[in-house]
Amino acid sequence: MKYIYLLIIILPLLSSCGTLNSGKRRMDKVSSEMKDPLTYEQRRKFDYYFLEAVRMKQKGEYDAAFQLYTHCLDIYPQSAAALYEISQFYMFLGQESKGEEALMQASRADDTNFWYKQTLASYYQSKQNWLKAISVYEDMAQIFPSRLEPLLSLADLYGRTKSYDRLITTLDRIEELDGKSEQLSMEKFRAYLQLDNMEKAYGEIQALVEEYPYDMRYRTVLGDVYLSNGRNDEALKVYQEILREEPDYAPAMVSLASYYQKTGQDSLYAMQLDSILVNENVDTKLKLDFMRQLILKSEQTDKDSTHIIRLFDTIMSRPQPNADVPMLYAQYLISKKMDKESVPVLNKVLELDPENKPARLQLLSYAINDNNLDEVIRVATPAIIYNPDAMEFYYYLGLAHYQKDDTDKALEIFNKGVQQINEKSDKNIASDFYSILGDLYHTREMKAEAYAAYDSSLVYNPKNINTLNNYAYYLSVERTNLDKAEEMSFLTVKAEPENPTYLDTYAWILFEKGRYTEAKIYIEQAMANGGDTSQVIVEHCGDIWFKLGNADKALEYWKKADAMGDTPEDGSTPRKEEELKRLKRKIKLRKYVE
Repeated sequence: MKYIYLLIIILPLLSSCGTLNSGKRRMDKVSSEMKDPLTYEQRRKFDYYFLEAVRMKQKGEYDAAFQLYTHCLDIYPQSAAALYEISQFYMFLGQESKGEEALMQASRADDTNFWYKQTLASYYQSKQNWLKAISVYEDMAQIFPSRLEPLLSLADLYGRTKSYDRLITTLDRIEELDGKSEQLSMEKFRAYLQLDNMEKAYGEIQALVEEYPYDMRYRTVLGDVYLSNGRNDEALKVYQEILREEPDYAPAMVSLASYYQKTGQDSLYAMQLDSILVNENVDTKLKLDFMRQLILKSEQTDKDSTHIIRLFDTIMSRPQPNADVPMLYAQYLISKKMDKESVPVLNKVLELDPENKPARLQLLSYAINDNNLDEVIRVATPAIIYNPDAMEFYYYLGLAHYQKDDTDKALEIFNKGVQQINEKSDKNIASDFYSILGDLYHTREMKAEAYAAYDSSLVYNPKNINTLNNYAYYLSVERTNLDKAEEMSFLTVKAEPENPTYLDTYAWILFEKGRYTEAKIYIEQAMANGGDTSQVIVEHCGDIWFKLGNADKALEYWKKADAMGDTPEDGSTPRKEEELKRLKRKIKLRKYVE
């Protein structure tokens, strides 16, 4: 089979010869290789051990494979295949000098094997031995003149070693194989600049323009090269020619603006900027990049926000194809703490992109901070359509309706919200949803549903203080499951020992369990921590004093509670009429009334 393989490669080898002499040398080499240096018996053994080594390697039995490859080299020390395989074992074992030597021998033994040389060159590159790597790649470029890989590697290495003459020669060879391209021409341009050969540098870009006369990109690049190297008049001429042919060609418009800026023509620069920003043919991405650069420059220099805002307003004066520019404008205004000015821009963002969650959340935060319930409802209502999985919109929308005493709508919103809860939802947010849902159910006298909601809240967050307090208090008012109520309420007092509401709840549970002395301790703590402004807490204080046998003290607190307003200042649910009537009966009868 080896002889057939060699015959197959003879023709390509001959066709790649550069001269008759080199062709003759190659034919002599191939002819000599066709004469197997091994005897029939040696070849039979070698092939057997080599194939067995391959099999062991595939099975992962590397020790056995290594021994077999070594035995192959004992039979035939010049075997390129065995040398290559053994080199990989040496490299893996950390014996790099032996691995390198074996790899070099393999490469010499089979001079036409591309991958042996590629592996050797890559090894030298990994060791940053640029000169040896270059030597191997140059050899490969001679032997395999139609392959790009060695030339591309050489270009990289000549760039690393600052061998710019050789880099240009290599790039020329690549160009002969692969054709002219912007990347190659720019690489050659930069190399000529390093050699201070300006005429050839410009010539490269000019050649690119001539190669693609209808591609305005290359002509613009030529103008930019002139501009960056101080040849301003030539740059202006190029830009004007481009814009004469294509008046709306955005890159040239931007480059012309840079020309005006560099040459100190401020009024023309400002006019050019405006023409770019209002031009509907200029891509939005380009406008965004342009504005980001201007913002960055402004922040690094004069920080003149009025100039940036004027430019944004110029863009916004025209129809916008999408919300990208308005969103960048809003972000800029927010960064400058111009919240009021950002509101109409954020609304424009939502007009163009109703699903823009960050813009809607920003507007929502403004409405919440201003306690503008109508604005919260306006902003959040569409959100549950456009951003149905965003829990925060349901939360604040439901609360806004609740605070406007529209409990039916609030209940509807929170029920929709809890339907969005899944295994990926934030457990604390899920707990709060169920907590408020429980409060809403309780205001509707739907006690079973309320307690089920509270239980769900505590499943997601067993330490939800608001849930624990309300759940415990409602159980105590109904004189139901007081042990559970006491356990939950104690957790709230432990968490916030100075909270008058939690202290009052715990005191009232103790009252319902007949532990009046303990109840007095906690109700007095509640009073001392601000509870004396709450009608409910003051009345509870009177109830506890009555049960402790001090009717005069109880009457004093009941009268104080009656004199207080019946609308809580903390925004909680106003007291029911029957509760207020019961307070008056206590005063009239001078005794506790259940």
